[in-house]
Amino acid sequence: MAAVGATITASHSSVSSTLQYPRTLFTIRASFLSPWRSSLGFHSPKLNGINGTPSRKKLGFVIRAARTESKGVFLGFRAPDFELPEPLTGKTWTLQDFEPYPALLVMFICNHCPFVKHLKKDLVKLSNFYMKKGLGVVAISSNSVVTHPQDGPEFMAEEAKIYGYPFPYLYDESQDVAGAFGAVCTPEFFLFKKDGRRPFELVYHGQYDDSRPSNNMPVTGRDLSMAIDAVLSGQPVPLVQKPSVGC
Repeated sequence: MAAVGATITASHSSVSSTLQYPRTLFTIRASFLSPWRSSLGFHSPKLNGINGTPSRKKLGFVIRAARTESKGVFLGFRAPDFELPEPLTGKTWTLQDFEPYPALLVMFICNHCPFVKHLKKDLVKLSNFYMKKGLGVVAISSNSVVTHPQDGPEFMAEEAKIYGYPFPYLYDESQDVAGAFGAVCTPEFFLFKKDGRRPFELVYHGQYDDSRPSNNMPVTGRDLSMAIDAVLSGQPVPLVQKPSVGC
């Protein structure tokens, strides 16, 4: 998730958790670094490990991933209501529009993030495949257009056309919906299931797969696909889930 004044990306080693999932905090070592604060308000990572003295040479950053627990996101978490516009069509979507589906995948993505770009074509393939099997899918962008104008609604509409998104791609201008879900990065995946008239309840909040933009591993969607298969077949989703990693 882009923060005002900064975008920080990092890869994450494979870490497992049950019930609550680790997120990524960033330890940054540099010659000089201004304090950084998340614009979204629901997560403000601590920056520590600032060492060394100012240098006249070009500043270099060493980014390490540290482990922390995400707050307020747990199995059984009920999908928050939302009402968001779709820039491509002008239609406004709400959670109630997905009530007929037995399961719902909510993806927080954006246009510019390298981690999202790495998966875009496969996200379309995976969504097309599972939507035919009855999965509801929606994507949301909550990035600030102040720092990333390329994530604005007009560019979202263009992106949806270019890649042929089969799902609605919604604009969360206020970032309130991201806050309600507890979303802190892009891409981030929330898979909910619904039994009868019960509300959508979270069963998977993990990574797409082990592939990252720089690790040369193929994009397969393995982790998310296995979770979706389990939900649609009425099987339990494994409790051990690796966290999603991104911007």
